[in-house]
Amino acid sequence: MFFKEVIGQNSIKQRLIQSVKEERVSHAQLFAGPEGTGKLALAIAYAQYVACSNRQLDDSCGECPSCKKYRKLIHPDLHFVFPVINTKKFPKPISDNFLDDWRTMVGRNPYFSIEQWFEEIGVENVQGMIYKDESESIIRKLNLKSYESEYKIMIIWLPERMNATCANKLLKMIEEPPVKTLFVMITENEEDIISTIRSRCQLIPIPPIDPDSLAKAIAQLPEAEGCDIRNIVHLAKGNYGKALELLQPDEQTKFNLERFKELMRYSYGRKYSDLFNWVDQLAGIGREKQKSLLNYFLIILRENFIYNLKNRKLSFMSDQEEEFSKRFSPFINERNIQELTEVFETAFAHIGMNGNPRIIFTDVFFKIVKLIRN
Repeated sequence: MFFKEVIGQNSIKQRLIQSVKEERVSHAQLFAGPEGTGKLALAIAYAQYVACSNRQLDDSCGECPSCKKYRKLIHPDLHFVFPVINTKKFPKPISDNFLDDWRTMVGRNPYFSIEQWFEEIGVENVQGMIYKDESESIIRKLNLKSYESEYKIMIIWLPERMNATCANKLLKMIEEPPVKTLFVMITENEEDIISTIRSRCQLIPIPPIDPDSLAKAIAQLPEAEGCDIRNIVHLAKGNYGKALELLQPDEQTKFNLERFKELMRYSYGRKYSDLFNWVDQLAGIGREKQKSLLNYFLIILRENFIYNLKNRKLSFMSDQEEEFSKRFSPFINERNIQELTEVFETAFAHIGMNGNPRIIFTDVFFKIVKLIRN
């Protein structure tokens, strides 16, 4: 991947390029920022630039053997770690077991979300994570000499998903890595990474994509023809993945919105039979999708509360969401917003701790029934 293919982030690109030119490449770097801002794309472009044998002023050459292998993500000195799942085929999974899927996903669009990645590898009723066996694989790879490039580069996507045992085993490797080893970690929840790893990394904050760059990228897409690009940029809030979703809503987003509508309508109408059917449906969709759903509920709840302020600049809802909120938003107010938020936050935490989803969602609907008319 070239730096020029990364949307916006020009100051970050220049900082990374300059560090290579001045030979000030920190051995462990943490790219931290919101989803959809291009952190993974930046990391791969940076790694390609570091390995390039004929670097240009502002990008890798694209012609040397190293660049050609990086373009296909098959360079022997480039390694990836990312959340995976237990399967019958891989009872002790590591990232290499899913590497073909990963290359396909990154090649298609490096701005994907964790939910989209789990959809790609078929996550069901388990939570994806970086398991303890991954640490042994990382240590083994990095203790070998580099094959072709000066640097061995390890890109770890979402280290906040790392098993505690795995994280602790990597501490010494991250603190005192072999010569010419580069760790690039990519996080969307910096505070969820264990502090001993965070303290060993150089933090590189990645901001949301600037509006002009995002608008330019959207305008080049065929599906953007006839769309209000300015409004899409506003709603996306610097998230290219969100912009793509607004252009062509995926099934998960549609599903989440419909389940939110049902919960609120059934709760307001005290339709307990429908609510129990709603619980049955959600109990069987898998933990990662349940967490995605609850996170969406928190976002749309906040948007409905803000919608009451009648300030379009503060609202970030799609047309479908806004159509529902025109009538629904008055029911979300200062009397119940805090308690409603706590309901979904608690449910999210309990799902994350492998609680029984049927009990958790039943508890949610009983509490919503009580709060929605406040």
